[in-house]
Formats: sequence, C-alpha cells, structure tokens
Amino acid sequence: MSVLIFLVVYYILLSISFFMLFPKCGKKATDGLIPGLNFAIWAEIVGRKRLHALWLLVPLVNFFIFFGLAIDTARSFGRLSLLDATLAVLFMPFYFIFLARSGSDQYEGPTLLAEREYRKKVEDAKEAGKKHLVRKLEQNNPYRKTVAREWFEAAVFSIFVAAFIRMFMIEAFTIPTSSMEGTLLVGDYLFVSKMSYGVRMPMTVVQVPLLHNRIPFINRESYLKNPQLSYRRIGARKSVQQNDLVVFNWPAGDSVYIFPNRTYSANQVRQGSPEFQRNFVGKDIVHRPVDKTDFYIKRCVGMPGTTFEIRDRVIYVDGNPIPQPEKVQFRYLVDTGVPISTSTLDRLGINLNDMGGRNQFHLNNEQVEALRSLDPSVTVDLVEPRLETNTHLFPHDPDNFPGFDYDNYGPIPIPAKGQTLSIDHSNIALFKRIISVYENNDLEIKPDAIYINGKLTTEYTFGQNYYWMVGDNRHNSEDSRVWGYVPEDHVVGKPVFIFFSTKNASMREGIRWERVFKSAGNL
Repeated sequence: MSVLIFLVVYYILLSISFFMLFPKCGKKATDGLIPGLNFAIWAEIVGRKRLHALWLLVPLVNFFIFFGLAIDTARSFGRLSLLDATLAVLFMPFYFIFLARSGSDQYEGPTLLAEREYRKKVEDAKEAGKKHLVRKLEQNNPYRKTVAREWFEAAVFSIFVAAFIRMFMIEAFTIPTSSMEGTLLVGDYLFVSKMSYGVRMPMTVVQVPLLHNRIPFINRESYLKNPQLSYRRIGARKSVQQNDLVVFNWPAGDSVYIFPNRTYSANQVRQGSPEFQRNFVGKDIVHRPVDKTDFYIKRCVGMPGTTFEIRDRVIYVDGNPIPQPEKVQFRYLVDTGVPISTSTLDRLGINLNDMGGRNQFHLNNEQVEALRSLDPSVTVDLVEPRLETNTHLFPHDPDNFPGFDYDNYGPIPIPAKGQTLSIDHSNIALFKRIISVYENNDLEIKPDAIYINGKLTTEYTFGQNYYWMVGDNRHNSEDSRVWGYVPEDHVVGKPVFIFFSTKNASMREGIRWERVFKSAGNL
C-alpha cells in the first residue's frame, strides 16, 4: 500500500510539473494534467512522435523510455551536462518545476531534432570538402561529450543493461554443492530463465546492482529492506510442472546466521543438537526479504493440491509412484576385497568430495553396477542416512508425525491457492509457517484452540500455491524434507543450459567439455 501511495503522489507531482513546464514549451498548461495526453505531449516536446509515449505502457521497457524522456527534456532547455541528466532522472518532478520557474532557462526546441540538424550540417560540410567548417562545427558542437563522460555513460549504461537483464530475463548461477548430483554437478554454471514461469517483479527496491544479497570483502547486505513492493508476476507462459528443475529463494532463509562457506536458518539452529547450537552463540542473525534469501535449485516432485509421500525411497504423489530421475543418487557402503584406484572412481563419475563416511559414496544405479562389476569381492549396500535429531525433518513434530526419515516420509498434503484444509493441533505444525510467515497472519496456538488474526479457527484457505522440492542426491540434499514447502512467490526461474563446467568447481582440476552447452532439458 505504501508503494502505491508513493506512485500516486509521484504521478501527481509529475503532472503538476508538466502543468508548470508546458507553457514554456508552447503547450497548454492544462494538457499537463490530462492522463495519457500529458505523456504524448512530453514526447513531442523533446522531438519524439506522440505515439512514442505508448512505450511507457510496456513493462520493463518503460524504464528506459521514461528516464530517456527526462534527460532529453533537460537537453531541450540547454542543460547538457552529466549533472543535469542525473538530476533529471533522480528528482524529475522537482527538476521540471525548477526549469519552469527559472528565469534564465528557456525552451530551445526539441533537442533530438536540433541534434539531428547539427549532425546533418557536419555531414554536409564533410561532403562539400569544407574542412575548416567541419573543424569549426566539431569544435563548437554543443552536444559533444568528453572522453571521460563517454566512458562513464557507457559504464553506467552497461551496468544498467546488465542489471536489467539479470533482474528480469536471464541470470547465471553456479552449482556449489552436490545436492543435485548426478544431474547437476559441483562446478556447473547455468543460465536460468526468469521468464519461464513469468517475470517476478522486484520486491526489494533499493539494492546494489549485479549483487544478490551480500557485498564482497566488507560482508554487508547489498540492499535496504525498505521500501518493499508486494509480490507480482507478469507474462507467465506456464506454471511449474512436475519434475521441473526449479531455481527458487530458500524459504527458510529469511532469518539466517552467515558463515564464510554457507548460511544456516534460525530454524535449523533451533532443531539442531546442543553441540551444533554452541557454534552460534554470540553470532548475529540477519533478516532478509523474500527475494534476497539464498538461491537454491531442486527438482519439483510435489505439486499444489496433491499428497506427497516417500516409501522405501520411491516418491508417491496422490498414491501413485512417479518415475525417478535417470541418475538419482543414494548413499552406499562400498566394501572391497581389492583396492580401487581413485582414477577408476573418477572415471565412473563418483564424487570423492561427496563421501558420507568411510567407504560411503553417493551413487546412481549405473555407478553401483559398474562398481560391482569390477571384482566379485566388491559389495555395494545401501546405507540409511542418520538424522541429526528426531526433529531434524519437517514439520519437526515427531509426536504427530512419527517415523519420518529420508527414505520414508509422509504422507503430507501440499496446499494449493484457494484450497481450504482443516487445521488442529495434530497438523498445525505443517502449516504454521505458511500461515504466519508466507501469508503474513497473526497465528496463536493455545492449548485449547488455534487463533488466526484473533479469531478462533478450525480451517484455513491458502493464498498461494506451494511446491515440494527435493534434490536428486536423495541422501545428501537439504530440501523440502528439512524445511518444508516452497511458496509460489519464492520461485525464480528454470535452468536453460549449462554454459560452462569445471570439475569440483576448480579450473585446476579441468573443464568438463562434455557438459558445456548441455541443455537443461536433457538433465
């Protein structure tokens, strides 16, 4: 609401500035107050056609058009400096009012037409062979920019365009952990389309360009928490589908402890063992907006409005098994009667940096069979992953949800937008974060009843879709089994292809040329 108020006030101020400025440009003052017409005349004042103003209706493009018109307005009043261009962009309504009230600043005509005519004079003089006139015109060119300014504007424009593309269209990501092996490997670099599920408009307004949530070296957050825009997604071509690889903001990452190699959520610390919790004594907690939590990539295995379950490592949705990814991995204990060289393990694609313990490896079916075929004495047996605590897995309520582990989990419902489910003390652990955090309600759980926004309730209607995301390295993935549902407003995009890949994220260990330009559709 505060952002809407800001936009309304800004438009009113801009209209008032048009009302004051238009007469200096030979236009009716009242036209500056008429929505739509005022922008058409604004375009005409700087030398554009009136229809040029229609670009202001095109999302994303309108930023370039809007600020370009502001700069050209200053230029039409003879204000050609970099400072004036900056002031026109940052303080547009007030800058226009200044021009309107200034006795020394007069409208010199449409700057784009004047600049075009000046360039024609130079070209005509060159064609006529009038070198002296060409030299004079170029020396007196009011539109000429210094080399320093040319470089500065080019740098600013490049940063702006790069930030624009990164924010709205496509972004590069790297795979830092083994949670998606053997589909995505540590050291893979991906291009991720932010348009596949519709462009999620920025929610955090003030931020350092080209940085996500942290400024290197000084170790400070790269944004201001306020103002915040509400969630909005435009141009959606399709929604998240079952089995999609999805990039999303970590749902549990709104309150985190930051360490050099990774971040831990406040809830992870609460659910951890006393020994684990001692590592966080005296550490500061950082609170982050939705679009500034860490990026994760997992496979969507549970859709809104379905029931999710794992039985003996097989995923069931609404009671029906779904196909496993081709290279899904589990943890195995490898016992050998003969030594196996690291080069052999490397040839089989086994990640030696992803061991679950002594002689324990995360393997897919192909790797398991390859190891067994090396020698009759080689045995490869599944290992049950150990839980850190009995509350380690979501919903962290073993009294009402007993027996959950990585291989046997659920069943639990995955909420859909508009779906109404009954809630009580036996299942509130599933939904309390949705109700209180993701959908911003005041939730009170009392011994005798549950209250939402002060009202006694026994059911809840969900405001958005939720998804269940799991890593393909099933025994070594921190995913929805640990921190629960992924809300729709956390979804960022879909991987397009791998554009580069280094072994174990190290150039020293070599480049995986066979993975370069591999399509995400083949993963």
